[in-house]
Amino acid sequence: MTEIELKPKCVFDCFTKVNKVPRPSKKEDQMISFLVDFGKQLGFETDCDKVGNVVIRKPATPGMENRKTLILQSHMDMVCEKNNDVDFDFEKDAIQTYVDGEWLKAKGTTLGADDGIGVAMQMAILESNNIEHGPLECVFTRDEETGLTGAFGMDGNFMKGRMMVNLDSEDEGQIFVSCAGGCRTFVQMPYQLEDIPQNYFTFSLCIKGLTGGHSGDDIIKSRANANKLLARFLYLSQKKYDLRLVDIQAGGLHNAIPREATCVCAIPMKDKEQIRVDWNLFAADVEEEYSVTEKTMEFLLSSEDAASEAVDKTTSTKLITALQAVDNGVFAMCQDIDLVETSSNLASIHMKPEVKTIEVNSSQRSSIYSARVNMANTFAAVFELAGAKVDIGEGYPGWKMNPKSVILQVAVEQYRKLMNKEPLVLGIHAGLECGLFSEKYPGMDMISVGPTMRGVHSPDEKLLIPTVQIVWDWLLAILKNIPEEK
Repeated sequence: MTEIELKPKCVFDCFTKVNKVPRPSKKEDQMISFLVDFGKQLGFETDCDKVGNVVIRKPATPGMENRKTLILQSHMDMVCEKNNDVDFDFEKDAIQTYVDGEWLKAKGTTLGADDGIGVAMQMAILESNNIEHGPLECVFTRDEETGLTGAFGMDGNFMKGRMMVNLDSEDEGQIFVSCAGGCRTFVQMPYQLEDIPQNYFTFSLCIKGLTGGHSGDDIIKSRANANKLLARFLYLSQKKYDLRLVDIQAGGLHNAIPREATCVCAIPMKDKEQIRVDWNLFAADVEEEYSVTEKTMEFLLSSEDAASEAVDKTTSTKLITALQAVDNGVFAMCQDIDLVETSSNLASIHMKPEVKTIEVNSSQRSSIYSARVNMANTFAAVFELAGAKVDIGEGYPGWKMNPKSVILQVAVEQYRKLMNKEPLVLGIHAGLECGLFSEKYPGMDMISVGPTMRGVHSPDEKLLIPTVQIVWDWLLAILKNIPEEK
């Protein structure tokens, strides 16, 4: 993979194999076949349920048969984001990785370490002949990133164990024991086309180069949302000029803070120079606002061929006003711990000319169910006032901490012995499949751990190589010290 040694070799060898298999969310068929073949070739009991989740069961090593069954779980799909200048097909091409110092990165795309490195650790354990462990169930769920449909569709009898280590966290030395619930809010705003008056200047606006990141875990980091920035300028401009909206294509995945936003507009030719001045002044103001978190943002204004038609003025005015009004970012902090309680992310705005509809996607999260419902309703109400159709998804539940968790006690003790320091026991403002497992498998004793990653859900995703060895050694110590069945 690189000219420097990646340790543990068994894990990185498996990660290389994983990254050769295309696995976009909702298109994981190749990965499902790969995992089923992998389990069967090892001679282990391997099952695939009706929605595509895979389980591989490995018997205990000699002398460990009386230990409790431990479930190791990760999701097989990955977020597929790439830079605009990169030619890459996530349904066919293998992820291309390289080492930059202590970090493993991908060439212009997401790395797939979320959660490919968890899959790789499970594979390495399954392949090994010298790791001590009790009975194991290695569970690989599909479509975690775009709806948790694998976990949603899993039957309550698919997993036999009642103790789990979820391998989908992104900070070594941290043990997650609770997570937020979430839902998606989908807006559809029909429009008609109107002729643009004569002698109008057509131009495009583009905001790009933002940091982006995970819309749950990174929402507290004061990063700019490209969609909200674009909406801010459009709102100011429609107050000042006869602004016509020709096209808007902004943001991407519902669970990512948008890094890029683009639109095409038209204004009277007499205002051509002033809009450039306004844009430059706006860019300077925003760059100052986000001088700490956004070092590489770009604001581009380009002349375009004259457009003849635009979204009808009534609809565009209502849309831009609603985009300005909706909440985005952290809405409330938890009252008892230093953690985001409730948030909203304006994820994407896309004009669909073939159906004359503008679609807006967003996600809301909260560790309190009623607060999540309120946040989604608040978002929906703004667009309902604008005359749009709004659908709020069913969502997924949060996961409450178990103060009597046995697996947590084992994990804390083994980390303390391994690292000579205490791990952090935390909640996370992001959705984990553990929330659904806690509903489907009452009494399931769970923790979530993983190596350190940054830039997850963006082409800047990177994996801190030394932490993979730490988590691997920690995981093997946990396996060796699972308690006996009573």
